Formats: sequence, structure tokens, C-alpha cells
Amino acid sequence: MKKIALSLGILANVLANAQSIKTNIDLVNVKDDKVAVTMEFPKMKSGNVKFHFPKTVPGTYSVDDYGRFIEGIKFFDNKGRELAYTKLNDNSYSLKNAQFLSKVTYLVNDSFDDEMNTEKHKAVFSPSGTDIEAGKVYLINTHGFIGYIDDMQDVPYQLVIQKPTDFYGTTALVDQDKSDATDTYTLANYAKVTDSPLMYTKPDYITFNAGGMDLVLGVYSPTGKYKAADFKDNLEKMVLAQKKFLGDMNTNKKYAIMLYLSGSDGPQIKGFGALEHHESTSVVLPEAMPKDAIDQTITDVVSHEFFHTVNPLKTHSEEIHYFNYADPKMSQHLWMYEGGTEYFANLFQIQEGLINKDEFLKRMNEKINNSKSYDDTMPFTVMSKNVLVEPYKDQYRNVYEKGALLAMCMDIELRKLSNGEMGYRDMIRKLSQRFGENKPFKDDKLIDELVTVTGYPQIKDFYNKYIAGNQPTPYAEYLNQVGVEIKKQETPPLFWFIKDPNQTGFNEKNNTFIFDESSALSPFAKSIGFKITDEVLALDGKNIDIKNVQAFINYTKTIKEGQNVTVTVLRKNGDKTDKIELKGKAILDKLTMETLQYKANPTPAEQKLQDQWLTGKK
Repeated sequence: MKKIALSLGILANVLANAQSIKTNIDLVNVKDDKVAVTMEFPKMKSGNVKFHFPKTVPGTYSVDDYGRFIEGIKFFDNKGRELAYTKLNDNSYSLKNAQFLSKVTYLVNDSFDDEMNTEKHKAVFSPSGTDIEAGKVYLINTHGFIGYIDDMQDVPYQLVIQKPTDFYGTTALVDQDKSDATDTYTLANYAKVTDSPLMYTKPDYITFNAGGMDLVLGVYSPTGKYKAADFKDNLEKMVLAQKKFLGDMNTNKKYAIMLYLSGSDGPQIKGFGALEHHESTSVVLPEAMPKDAIDQTITDVVSHEFFHTVNPLKTHSEEIHYFNYADPKMSQHLWMYEGGTEYFANLFQIQEGLINKDEFLKRMNEKINNSKSYDDTMPFTVMSKNVLVEPYKDQYRNVYEKGALLAMCMDIELRKLSNGEMGYRDMIRKLSQRFGENKPFKDDKLIDELVTVTGYPQIKDFYNKYIAGNQPTPYAEYLNQVGVEIKKQETPPLFWFIKDPNQTGFNEKNNTFIFDESSALSPFAKSIGFKITDEVLALDGKNIDIKNVQAFINYTKTIKEGQNVTVTVLRKNGDKTDKIELKGKAILDKLTMETLQYKANPTPAEQKLQDQWLTGKK
């Protein structure tokens, strides 16, 4: 029996490979930062086919058109003759009489070398992008390298990576060959392809088990400043806390983290953060960050991505389950997918003792203040459904602010209704048990499902008012129920380039201040024609010196209302960068900040609900 089973297994494997899409990515013969890809197809069933690269991918919520990074594409028949094709748009190609189509070849440019905004596209978010640096590192977000044919998305892929023999690939995939020159992976379908990023570089990785889950952390640090082992203790502590918080909601047996640290001599990266996958996450952070800051970011950001293993990766609507890469249809429920996940990423830290109650309240406070930069009356479901187009896409970042706060208020509402017996985490657990990775819910029926799993019709009222409706969320009302009060205070008049100075970043390469594109411009910045993508080089001739940045900040504090001011900026102009001066009269911004404070004398009911909220205990 064993011998027959083995023979049948070998035969099945041969047949499976014959019916798979064999894809080769060549990381050895790299020229001009371009990687050659070859895809070989099983026999076509149709004479007319369309070949695509993704317009967008799950988890990014932006139109990136990954096909624009492809060049030199050629289609061949089974006799090696080129086939004619029509290019439909940046991502799609049409072939007629393609029943003899055998393979396609093309070159891939990386997105990291093109991190600037154009009239048509914002820069690709770095953790979902691609980097090609021969002899150094290859960040392979597979959706940027591999395409698909309509009606063949469910065909298995055999992925072969030709690599330098001294390079190691960090991934959750399992290498099926023993060669030092190639790695071979088998993936069930195209969705699994796009769900499986890889990072190849000189070996710097650690593997360990935490809470019954095998982890691999691979690190690329261009100067060698950091090693993977530097982050093990913090990562292990975080994962153990997350596994405890999630309980039976997480079933992962393995997880891979690709930590790409950008340096001053490499690509000019702006989009720091992470992108989630079922068994892995790709993370991009600046190497210049101190270790404790990287540790905290891993706890905040990587934990967010790991919580996505529950929602939406394993609990989601049909729009996500049957994702259309060429013409994506978005779900209404970013409030839950991103907002609820961001809430989890903070809630688990207070409930598992990683932060104290004051720090947790400070974080919720920041989200309330940050949310004021967005339209508080725009229905979240409408914004979410239309997030790829104006004016909704400019509101996207609010999913991490108001989205998390909506989950917080729903958590408090559930605890009040249930006398502390049920919270937001319990609701998501019940929802995941009702549905799951292979059973999506209908997008417009989610609220009915939430009422079913909680047993509380009042949740529908909350949803219709504050998530699907246009009523601003009454944070003070909900927080009051858990013994928290909001106090308003005005800040001193402030001169700066954006409304929230805390969102300012620094570009080491240019010695400039840079800003998140979701940041709201200050009245002064608007008055002088400043653009959010401008990089501030100097103010009144005073250059920025990161080693003495306080001197620059102190100077801004001396600026008076109406004073003549000159801001020197670097501005992208096509393929070049212009140095320009923007002049105008200073406008000092006055902000009203809301501060959250625990009540000195909460009622017994408020204190009980607060304890249940912050500890997760019933």
C-alpha cells in the first residue's frame, strides 16, 4: 500500500505540475534594476484571452496599476513565435487566437525607485511595493512581479526563484528543492500568489516558536546597524500577548515577518508601515530609527497586521473573497477591517499589560484629535465602498482614527448592554465562528449578522447612526459611561507647515522635513501654495540640521502673526526636483485640543464598566 500510494503521489505531482503556471523570477541576471520574469502556461481552453497585472490588491485601498512597472512584454506560442496582442491599459493585454499561447516574458521595474506622486498615481505604499537592488536586496511583493489570465486564477502556480547562492529568502512559503541556486514553491492559485511576499538578501534571520506558532523574522539593514536577533525578545513578547488576546480566533501555525530597513543611500522611501497577509507581513521602516522606536513600531504596526489574520483575512465579505484584481469592487466595511483591527492593536496592549491605562487613554485621545482633520459627517460605509475615487480616497486615513474609535464605542455599547459580559472582541469571535476564511458574508447584510451573533438589536441603531449614517460619533457620551471625561483646552498660537506637527518626518538624504500625504495643511501653508509633497529645506534661510533640530523649532516659535516668511522647499517636477522659495505672511494656527481624563470619582457602575473594558474580564 505504501509503495502504491507513493507511486500515485508522484504521478499526481507530475500531472499537477503539467497543469500549473510555471513562473520563473531571475534574481541572478539583473540589469539596470530590472528583473526578468517568464511565465509558462498549460494548454489554453480559449482562443481569446486577457492577461492582467493587478490594478490594486487587498489591504491597500488605492489604485496602483502595477502593470505600469512592466516593460518589454512578449507573448509566444508553443513553437516560439511571437503572438500579436493589444494593450488595453496599464495592466491588461488582449490576445486573439491565443489557443497556442505557451509563455509570456517581461521585465519588472521596482516601485521603490519611483516613490513620487503623479497626476494619475500616488506613490505606491512601500510595504506593498517592490525593490530591486542587485547584490543587496529584493523585496518581492508578488503582485508586482506576477500576472494572471482571466479564468485561470484558480490554476496552481509553480514559482521558481533563481537567486544568488549566498542569498536567503524570508517567506512563509516552503522551499521544495535543495538547490542553493533556486527556490521552488507551489501555490494553489493566484490569490495565494499575491498573498505570499518574499524578501531575498544576505542571510539575517531568526526562527523561533511562540505560543505554538513558528515565526521567522528576516531583516535587511543596509549598513548592518541592526540584526534580526536584536528584535527577538520584543517580538516574542508581543506575539505571546496577541495569541493570548485572540485565543481560539487565531489558528496560525506559522508566520513570517520581512523587516526592510531603508537607509540614506538607497531608494528614497516615504511610505513606512506594513501590509498584511494570511501567514506573513512585509514591513518597511527607516534604519535611522532608534531600536526602542523600532520595537514599539513592531508592537503597534506588526501587531495590527497580525490581527488582520482574523479580520478581514478570515472573516470578510464577498468583495474580498472574490477579489477582482483588474476591476476591484470595494467593501463597505473598512470601519471593521482596518478600524476594528487598529483598535485591537491598542486594546490588546492594555489588556495584556504591555502599556498602562494612561498610555491607552492617550492613544485614544490622539485618535479623537487626529480624526478632526477629516469629514466627520461622511458615512463610513459610503467612503469605504468608494475609497478608490475622489472625494472619498482622501478620507481613507480616517479608518485608523475614527474607524478605531467606532470600534471602541461599539465595545463600550456592547459591554453596557451585556452588563460587561460581551465586548467587541467577543462579537468578532462569534462572527468568525459563523463565517470564516472560505465562507464570506454578503456586504449589505453585515449589520444583520452582527445583531444575530450578539443578540442586541441596539447595535443596528449604533451602526445606522454613526457608521452608515452621517451623525458624528458622540465620544464624550460613550467615554462617560466608562468613567472618562473630555476636557477642552486651546493650544498657544502655533506656526508650522501642517496642522499636526507630530506628523512631520525627516528625509536624511535631503536633510528636509517631509509629511504624510494625509496630513492637513496649516492655514499658512495653504496661503503660500505649499504642497503636501513639498520637502522643507529651510525657513528664512535657516537650514534644517537634524542634530540640532530644536534650534529650528525654537526659531519657529519666535515668528509673529503677519511676519514676512520665506520657506525653501524641494518640489518634484516630473523627473527632476526643483528648489523653490515660497513667500507670504505668517498665520499662526490656534487649535482646540480635547484631553481625555479618568474621572477622579466615577460612580460604581462607571468604574465596573471601565475595569471590564480595560481588562477584558467579565
